[in-house]
Amino acid sequence: MNITIINTADVPAPIGPYSQAVKSGNMLFLSGQVALDTDGNLVMESIKAETHQVMKNISILLKEAGAGFENIVKTTIFLTDMAFFAEVNEAYGSYFKTNFPARETVAVKGLPKNVNVEISVIAVV
Repeated sequence: MNITIINTADVPAPIGPYSQAVKSGNMLFLSGQVALDTDGNLVMESIKAETHQVMKNISILLKEAGAGFENIVKTTIFLTDMAFFAEVNEAYGSYFKTNFPARETVAVKGLPKNVNVEISVIAVV
């Protein structure tokens, strides 16, 4: 099995024993991203700003793996409150032009660093 670990200093380092992304064959698995900027600061002025930072981190990891949003086939969005759904959906949706990926959105009790949103991604490259 051909596995490539993908890490970049352009997004915050993992806060646990996991890789930022793993490529296996033509499949790319991105670990859940939260709204940490490259300096490790939380971006939480609003749920939209938080979501945009998450998507920025995803974009950087995709690029590092030679992919883009058009390669994403599946996402999972974790929210601490479903009241955020509409605003997260609007910010998230602005990154996709056509052929939206499959997705689920799950309400959770809490997320790392007390953020409100975390998004993980599966892509084909």
